[in-house]
Amino acid sequence: MSVTVRVPAKVNVQLAVGAARPDGFHDLANVFLAVSLYDEITATPADGLRITCEGPDAAQVPLDRTNLAARAAEALAVRHGRTPDVHLHIAKDIPVAGGMAGGSADGAGALLACDALWGTGASRAELLEICAELGSDVPFSLVGGAALGTGRGERLTELEVGGEFHWVFALAARGLSTPAVYREFDRLGEDLDIPAPAADQAVLDALAKGDAAALALAVANDLQPAALSLFPELADTLAAGRAAGALAALVSGSGPTTAFLASDARTASDIAGVLRASGTCRDVRTAAGPAAGATVV
Repeated sequence: MSVTVRVPAKVNVQLAVGAARPDGFHDLANVFLAVSLYDEITATPADGLRITCEGPDAAQVPLDRTNLAARAAEALAVRHGRTPDVHLHIAKDIPVAGGMAGGSADGAGALLACDALWGTGASRAELLEICAELGSDVPFSLVGGAALGTGRGERLTELEVGGEFHWVFALAARGLSTPAVYREFDRLGEDLDIPAPAADQAVLDALAKGDAAALALAVANDLQPAALSLFPELADTLAAGRAAGALAALVSGSGPTTAFLASDARTASDIAGVLRASGTCRDVRTAAGPAAGATVV
């Protein structure tokens, strides 16, 4: 017997970041939107805990117990008094180290797959609690749709979405470390008075109305200057997408994937073609949101 779970990538349509806290984390107002790029995690009984991976950039995925999928299996097993004897196979399609929560998605997917495989019967509240222990983005990977994340991003308020939003994602030639981007954010802001993060009502209203043009005027990412400081070439990708007709262009999360909002699916396809030919990125993907969260398939 095996269980397969499909789990989506995310784009941050707003990422407001506060000053560093004493614990080193930052308070966030993080408006997540799940999009239709997916990893699939298959859990199969085994004599011990084993991780395998296939797909684009699979060679960059750790196969030891630092992988969030492995940590998720261990956390669930400890809570239910069993050993984490499971083979977790990741079929990866979400960019690795791309600011789209691919690792977090694998953690949420493995958690749900192991719960189903082992019959642990964990409640949604328990699953979300484990997700929050694993990482800031993991709870949203479980929930999907759209949500406002506060605290470190792990405290979620689900949001209404009134329509479908079409996106183009340009994949960069190399990755960016999320901790490195936050360190650069702190360096750039060390002499500034950084306000407490808050959700922009214009973002929430645009999502609720399904209004892409209004959303384009409101999207924002406080980590974008830090990502561009560490990876200046991303500015060329952003410029190419804007020139191709994107309603908005921004770095996705901590980067280096860049996200382009399109008015419709056909325009998204056209933008993708221009970006692919621009020489400013290594690959281009199109997707739509909102997408469902982690789902047993």
